[in-house]
Amino acid sequence: MRLGNIHNKIQSMIRVFIANAKTAERSALRLMLLNLKMDVVGEASDWLTSLVRAPATNFNLLLIDWDLLPANAATSISAMREACSNAIVVVLTSYLDARQQAAQSAGADAFISKGEIPNRLADHLLAISRNLDFSETTYIKK
Repeated sequence: MRLGNIHNKIQSMIRVFIANAKTAERSALRLMLLNLKMDVVGEASDWLTSLVRAPATNFNLLLIDWDLLPANAATSISAMREACSNAIVVVLTSYLDARQQAAQSAGADAFISKGEIPNRLADHLLAISRNLDFSETTYIKK
């Protein structure tokens, strides 16, 4: 199998759940992820819906808009991790100062600025997705 085919196969195994209150941002993320050959398995526009629906989708990459998280982000992310312990959590944030530190201390695996151009955002997601191990039926972060 050629390297390009292997890369495409790995990308198609990436199951993404999008948690973002803004319809236009969810739509843009969905289109970008589909162009990257990633599988969008669900979306939610509020945190409670995300917490209820996401675990049933067997996602392995969660994209959360920082503004969607309740006041206690650490507790919220921890609750999601209880249900989906092997998933990578990526927080999308508007500001890279205090929110960056808060996102990481809240238990996120990574953060990405919403100000990134689409190609850079895609590059970040591809780099993050390389930290998934697809050798098992459950996905394990490396």
